[in-house]
Amino acid sequence: MPTVPILMPQLGESIAEATVVRIGIAVGAAVQADQEIIEVETSKATMGVTTLCRGTVKEIIAREGETYSVGTLLGLLEVTEDEVARTGVDTMEAAADRRTAAAASPEEQEKNLHFALDDDSYEEAPAVVPSVKGLPVPAGTMGAHYISPRMRARMNEMGLREADISAVAGTGAGGRVTVEDLEKFLDYINTWPSSNASPMRLAVADAMRRSWTRPLATVGRPVRLDRVLEHRRGQEPKPGLTLYVLRAFALALSEDPASAGFLIGQKVVHPRAFDIGVAVQVEDGVVVPVLRKVDQKSLFDLTNEYAEMVERGRRRRLSEDDLRGGIATVTNFGTFGLTSGTPIPLPNETLILGLGAGVKKPVWSDQVEAFLPVTEAELVVTFDHRVVDGGGAGMLLTRVAELLQQPERL
Repeated sequence: MPTVPILMPQLGESIAEATVVRIGIAVGAAVQADQEIIEVETSKATMGVTTLCRGTVKEIIAREGETYSVGTLLGLLEVTEDEVARTGVDTMEAAADRRTAAAASPEEQEKNLHFALDDDSYEEAPAVVPSVKGLPVPAGTMGAHYISPRMRARMNEMGLREADISAVAGTGAGGRVTVEDLEKFLDYINTWPSSNASPMRLAVADAMRRSWTRPLATVGRPVRLDRVLEHRRGQEPKPGLTLYVLRAFALALSEDPASAGFLIGQKVVHPRAFDIGVAVQVEDGVVVPVLRKVDQKSLFDLTNEYAEMVERGRRRRLSEDDLRGGIATVTNFGTFGLTSGTPIPLPNETLILGLGAGVKKPVWSDQVEAFLPVTEAELVVTFDHRVVDGGGAGMLLTRVAELLQQPERL
């Protein structure tokens, strides 16, 4: 009977590989067309590999925990001739016939075209080693400065970045880290407990490295939440505090779009839509789904959309479109009991707004000449200092705080 390959699909424009996290089918099992049989994890989400047609699982080549590039053979289906005719799927046998015909044709040989799959294309491929690796490092008295070509070549061989060796004590001139220093350090930590970083952890690490190439600064101010909390009690369904801040942030940015611009050469490119992301904590990382045109939607309109997006984010079921195109991000680190923080914006964004946990504080009231309990939280914004100055960031925060005192207008 004909056999049909199960290949690692193209899971997004910028995704070249994925890690198999669960194989949900056994050899010999019957499957239907478009049935999800393998669950894979990319740097952005968890997705499924589905079958092209009906058939029986002949072989599973993929292994859980291994990373494979797009197009790698993960398994084989055994199908009927009728199913091939009905669906038009390409079979292993048809691909082999094409290669044989091409090899027998002098004209094709002269063209030297290599678009056809070679004989090894459908064989088991070795796992792809992720391109970003991290190392636990002890504190050192000297850090890495100039990196010699020899050292750079050795780092490239091992998939290391400058940040990975930043705490290695250097013995070369001026504190330079030598290849010998690196090898000694790697020997030193070789017996330490370790675990493989997940694709999500590696993606977060890479994004933060790229973000930190810019001059970032953070400013903050307190904001009263009493009116927001009172307004929230009268709503059904009840919007989360993050959603109030998200909406106020979008309105403030719509009044001053340059604050969310990004610098390209000698131009500040302004946003064309106020699409804002929300940081959602997931296992071993953070995802940032994006809500579209937040400045044009009411708090009520956004409530269900926000809840559904966050829920899909926590289940790692976001598409690439759900994650792209944001101009800024909101993160509520107060949900972890944290009262202050310095969040870092994504590399393609200029701003990230953070909200700390609400705390009851006594505040003097001139009207009643007494201290009254007030719920306050720290509101912070981290920004690319090339685009926004401290004064501009302060005015933006002040405007967000003002809008939060009028929750009925959100």
